[in-house]
Amino acid sequence: MNVDLPILPTISTLFIVLSAIMVAIGWYQISQRKMDAHKKSMLLAAVFAVIFFLIYASRTVFIGNTAFGGPENIKIYYTIFLIFHITLATVGAVFGILNLVTGFKGQFSRHRKLGPITSFIWFFTAITGVAVYLLLYVFYHGGETTSVIKAILGF
Repeated sequence: MNVDLPILPTISTLFIVLSAIMVAIGWYQISQRKMDAHKKSMLLAAVFAVIFFLIYASRTVFIGNTAFGGPENIKIYYTIFLIFHITLATVGAVFGILNLVTGFKGQFSRHRKLGPITSFIWFFTAITGVAVYLLLYVFYHGGETTSVIKAILGF
């Protein structure tokens, strides 16, 4: 097992987990009719998600993405899983933004319909994100890391 964990992926994964925890807390709070607490928890969940995204996007552009370093015979399964995770994350982010907008605009009927769907997507996004992190950095040594800038500009 790899004990030398890279700092930025570790921090960004922590923030997506914190975001999911805040969504769970917010979900509980709304079930208790604690609207103000729910709003604060969901805003904090959104802030944590944005921090995750900023770290992830900055790392991707300036440092790069890390290729899967595990056994070649499971690489295809990792790739399919990664595509599933990226799709979930994208859909979850869109739903999250829609949910925040409907909540702030007072469109509570729509907000109540979107909320559970968004939460489930976000929970699975966080879980699959942790799994990707574990596969890339803990269970196997990460492969080559190439920055977008280097890939595009060739240096």
